[in-house]
Amino acid sequence: MPSNAESLLIAAISGRALAAAARRAGYRPLVADFFRDTDTVALAERTTMLPGDLQGGIDDERIVETLRCLAGKDQPVAVVLGSGFERMPETVDEIARHFPLAGNRGAAISRIKDPQLLAADCAELGIPHPEFRWDRPPEPENWVAKTAGGAGGGHIRRAAGESQTTGRYFQRFVAGRSISALFVGDGQTARIVGFSQQWTSPASAAPYRYGGAVRLRRFDRRQAAMIGAWLSSLTRRAGLVGLCSADLIRGPDGYTLIEINPRPGATLDIFDDADAPLIEAHLRAAMGQAYRLPRFVDSMASMVTYASTPIARFPSIAWPEWTADHQSPGTRLIPGDPVCTVFARGPSAQSTRRLIKGQASQLQLQWEGART
Repeated sequence: MPSNAESLLIAAISGRALAAAARRAGYRPLVADFFRDTDTVALAERTTMLPGDLQGGIDDERIVETLRCLAGKDQPVAVVLGSGFERMPETVDEIARHFPLAGNRGAAISRIKDPQLLAADCAELGIPHPEFRWDRPPEPENWVAKTAGGAGGGHIRRAAGESQTTGRYFQRFVAGRSISALFVGDGQTARIVGFSQQWTSPASAAPYRYGGAVRLRRFDRRQAAMIGAWLSSLTRRAGLVGLCSADLIRGPDGYTLIEINPRPGATLDIFDDADAPLIEAHLRAAMGQAYRLPRFVDSMASMVTYASTPIARFPSIAWPEWTADHQSPGTRLIPGDPVCTVFARGPSAQSTRRLIKGQASQLQLQWEGART
């Protein structure tokens, strides 16, 4: 990377994917996240620990000073915020007062992540959306409980056994296949980058924990146009800008929009392309400028692997090139801790998903056989 390349400030729970995307776009990433793992350190020009922790969230009182110290004498072209800020719209606006923000401001985040407002907007715009309520439903077996502003699936539970709690809401369960649409908003319209099919990696305390996603090579044009119209309507309503994603369920009666994530999401890795970098599209769309989107001729998948048993000291293993987000040797893990991210590419979504699950199983045998 040339020393005169512009720097990009990144803050997220995990910043590795955004750092990789920034590199592909020709920027020098300056990253603050909770892990500061070896992958992120290798990709970034500089890294620092994001203030706070996974249990308590990002420390809003220290975030601006942390980013200021990370930037140092650099003048970053923008700050890009990833996961962890969905429930902190006021903090996002405070960051925007100190750095040029590429992405959604607090008002857009508040509107699109408020389950009551999203349900009302969908009803008014004619977008199929599950029934919502704050109070515990009388037939909880047909509902799920979620945290307002939550992300990643780990906060979702079956409503049966859940009590009414501040910040938690209930959404009617929709059966079907989980589909995600990655899109770019410009405040008025939404352009879809592509569609992916997602799957969960259930755990006893997190039955809807995120497992992985595979990029779909083909998608019905009429359905894509319909979903694109939905997303454009919501983009205008909330003023969404930059990379965002939409979670949908494909059931017997068609598609239902579940929620919108107003930031670059978990599928960034499988949709990014060096010839049309998505970070560049994110930056340009946020500034109201024209941008290009990548085209795909194959399928790609990413999958998070988790520890299934306690590991007192994670072993030193030879990581294959198709992995990222590696656990460091000597780290103590408990069941459910992420170990790494696995990638695979193939001619179709079905074959690629089969391939990545095989790779993940082989890798798990390697660290379980070598652990001490």
